Amino acid sequence: MRVGNKDYRIVKDIPGRVPVFPLSGALLLPGAQLPLNLFEPRYLQMFDDALSGDRVVGIIQPALENASKCEAPVKDLCRIGCLGRITSFGETGDGRYVITLGGICRFRVVEELDTKEKPYRICAIEPCTDDLEAMDDGAQVDRKSLLDSFRAYLDANNLEADWSSVERASNVTLVNSLSMMSPYGPAEKQALLEADDIKTRAETLVAITEIALARDPDDHDRVLQ
Repeated sequence: MRVGNKDYRIVKDIPGRVPVFPLSGALLLPGAQLPLNLFEPRYLQMFDDALSGDRVVGIIQPALENASKCEAPVKDLCRIGCLGRITSFGETGDGRYVITLGGICRFRVVEELDTKEKPYRICAIEPCTDDLEAMDDGAQVDRKSLLDSFRAYLDANNLEADWSSVERASNVTLVNSLSMMSPYGPAEKQALLEADDIKTRAETLVAITEIALARDPDDHDRVLQ
């Protein structure tokens, strides 16, 4: 996996401890990009420190509200997140940072480290090594089913898409882009993150979309929170 100017090919390329940014409803996937607009002082410092170091941070969701049992080592965080490398950085002049993260690989939280000298959280992690190996080309994705569900969602919500760009996109780009921009809730985003491969992620996205379309309008609105 190459992100920006850096190659991440083996476990030794991945830091064993990373600052983590808990962000509900956010989804970063390997090989994809996530823009962030930062203004909280603790996260401004986190990204200052990352920029002066290996430029790697972990995007992770807070523990899901409806989870009956949390098996994660850190009870208020999901057990799996995604590492991102800072690939672009800008200052707005009013104290905010505009950041773009390039997805490296997913990771599992091992433990939270005691770092009282920092205002942000740091975790020991294990990278998901499958993400560092040869990229899944998405050849097994049912592209027609994915596009049909996407079209149905757009039609149901009176939305339009740039279909020429959609048709040109590879299966991997299409699946990951639709997953990241989808308006679904934290549980659905976590399911998309934890999908084993691109085919499974596509099938998960189609299933979530079909469930959303089948709900009553009031319920549908709640799913998209």
